[in-house]
Amino acid sequence: MARHDRAEVLVPRKFKGQPKRLPDNLLFQRGTAVAVRLDKEAAHCGRKGASALKLLPMKSPIRSSSSVIAGSCIAILSAISPVNAQVNVTQHHNHASRDGLYIDSAFTFDAAAKLARDLNFDGTIVGDVWAQPLYVDDGPGGRPTVIAVTESNNVYALDAVDGSIIWQINVGTPVSLSDLACPWDVDPIGITGTPVIDLGSRSLFFDAMTTPDGGETKKHLIFSLNLDTGAINPGWPVDVGETAVYNGTTFTSSIQAQRPALGIVDNILYVPYGSFFDCGVYHGWLVGVSIDNPASVMAWATDAIGGAIWGVGGVASDGSNPFVTTGNTFDTLGNWGGGEAVIRL
Repeated sequence: MARHDRAEVLVPRKFKGQPKRLPDNLLFQRGTAVAVRLDKEAAHCGRKGASALKLLPMKSPIRSSSSVIAGSCIAILSAISPVNAQVNVTQHHNHASRDGLYIDSAFTFDAAAKLARDLNFDGTIVGDVWAQPLYVDDGPGGRPTVIAVTESNNVYALDAVDGSIIWQINVGTPVSLSDLACPWDVDPIGITGTPVIDLGSRSLFFDAMTTPDGGETKKHLIFSLNLDTGAINPGWPVDVGETAVYNGTTFTSSIQAQRPALGIVDNILYVPYGSFFDCGVYHGWLVGVSIDNPASVMAWATDAIGGAIWGVGGVASDGSNPFVTTGNTFDTLGNWGGGEAVIRL
């Protein structure tokens, strides 16, 4: 495993004027499309030139160990781009602002009325899916590709036309709930937060909770995979417990949960962390890793106990700075310690 330098410190910045309210960040509900794409030439959804417009119904979260994305076709909405243009969904809710807006000029009420499931699409994968699937129009070998991750620490690249597996990788043994001191909604616990894709480097980034010794040791590892092959990129993964420090506070993997979506701002990968309910002496954490140099790690944490970063949307951005929201804190004696706030760093 690669060695990493100690963390630098992320510094919160004060708002100028009135802070803007961040958009609500919610998991997809049943009937919500991951994306939509219209095309007037070919006959299959997801294929370049597809004439059909189809919908991927989803639960929030998907709790199935098989046929997780089976029986539906992925839809892709472009940002007011012409039909046949390349479209990608590389992060939670499509944009760094987390607005969840998918626009296609060809997606009209008449077209929506003709939505139909593609029964030939079979995206059967193993493990519960809590993270939003992502989409790359020009995936491995130029194929339209869906990226899905599971709580079993499985990562899949699926053909968006028929659901067949292009590549898959398991990045370690997930942590059983029985091996944690805190309760949680997921068992086992592996990859929970929505990953992020950097198309420039053709890399996929995510956090996985793993155990190397049957549950005695718990780790949060930040991975970078080659988008085209699924191979782990050089210098990764980053062991958060060994690298994240803020004002003398160290990161304890066994009491921190990685539920929020990841984000990239100015070539820095940001990974937010909360807790397993209000259990243990936890903090809200935001860990930053250079996507070009994973040995360069920085971190910020709430000063008070608590202040988990809970929002599913995770890291939002205005293009220049990352924003996160924190929850309740404890034993503050009336002094603010970073909780119940929108933080710009």
